[in-house]
Amino acid sequence: MPSGQGSNPLRTRAGIPVHEPLANPVAAAAAAAALASPDAAHIIRSPLLEEFRSNKNKKYELKDIVDHVVEFSGDQHGSRFIQQKLETANSDDKQLVFDEILPNCLQLMTDVFGNYVIQKLFEHGSQAQKTILAKQMEGHILSLSLQMYGCRVVQKALEHVLTDQQATMIRELDGSVLKCVKDQNGNHVVQKAIERVPSQHIQFIIDTFHGQVYHLATHPYGCRVIQRMFEHCPEDQTERLLEELHRCTNQLVQDQYGNYVVQHILEHGQDEDKQLIIGKIRGHVLQLSKHKFASNVVEKCVAYGNIEDRRALIDEVLQTRPDGSYPLLTLMKDQYANYVLQKMLDVVDDGEQRDLLVSKIRMYLHSVRKYTYGKHLTQSKS
Repeated sequence: MPSGQGSNPLRTRAGIPVHEPLANPVAAAAAAAALASPDAAHIIRSPLLEEFRSNKNKKYELKDIVDHVVEFSGDQHGSRFIQQKLETANSDDKQLVFDEILPNCLQLMTDVFGNYVIQKLFEHGSQAQKTILAKQMEGHILSLSLQMYGCRVVQKALEHVLTDQQATMIRELDGSVLKCVKDQNGNHVVQKAIERVPSQHIQFIIDTFHGQVYHLATHPYGCRVIQRMFEHCPEDQTERLLEELHRCTNQLVQDQYGNYVVQHILEHGQDEDKQLIIGKIRGHVLQLSKHKFASNVVEKCVAYGNIEDRRALIDEVLQTRPDGSYPLLTLMKDQYANYVLQKMLDVVDDGEQRDLLVSKIRMYLHSVRKYTYGKHLTQSKS
């Protein structure tokens, strides 16, 4: 059972939150029946919702479900209906939905179907409605961020509320940033905050990362957050964190998650940061190219390094080693390194170096035909 679902009154009471007085006596009766018969709660629906679900020919409008908006929001088909209608609804119909949703919005935010209705209100509601909805979330941002459906609503709110409210909302995570980053739901909220909230309002998030770069970069969720930070935050915020990253580059390139952070810097970072990373790869191309994770980083070094770096990396595999072995032959035979070699062939700029690379590959083709990993090289160069 998804987190939060078992205790959600919207799920256990037929989509009708019984703690609020219901204007419609039929809806109230359905709620009472749900309480009286807990075992049947998941199938008890008001006659209106039952008719809506069974009658596919009748055209319903939002005004047809007055006093049942919350119940419909907690139903798979009803929720989809409201979502579709909100996209083109006039202001009166939006207000109708908003007025019924508001007293029950927190429960709907953590509901498997209801959360989508709240998201649509953030997308298509008036700015005043968005402000009021977000105000209801105050004091609950952390719990919502850690919940499967609530985290989606927090992200949507951050996209659509004004800056002051963004800052107020995200500040509630202060003291729990690392908990969120390492959470399967919360990490998405932190990523969204980094993407959408002005940098001066998320300094507390950046401060939390100091001394934690290696720990976060090698975490399945933390590595995503670190990438978003380097992508969106200004240099004055990330400078110290980049220095921290450079101190552990050698470990990160060989980590199943850390390698993605290093790749991100090579693709999107400043030239000086790329140079620092490539400098640590040079002299170790053969060893790292044979590594499952580091080989991806070597590929990026070849693809995004400058002409001088690219030439040096390729020269490294063209040389004969002191023991008489040939790095190029090893690359051709290896299940990971052969992709690095293919990338070298794709991007080599120097005509003379390219000719040398191709001629040496042809020289060793007879040695790699029996290796599965070298077959695409033999096909392209034979």
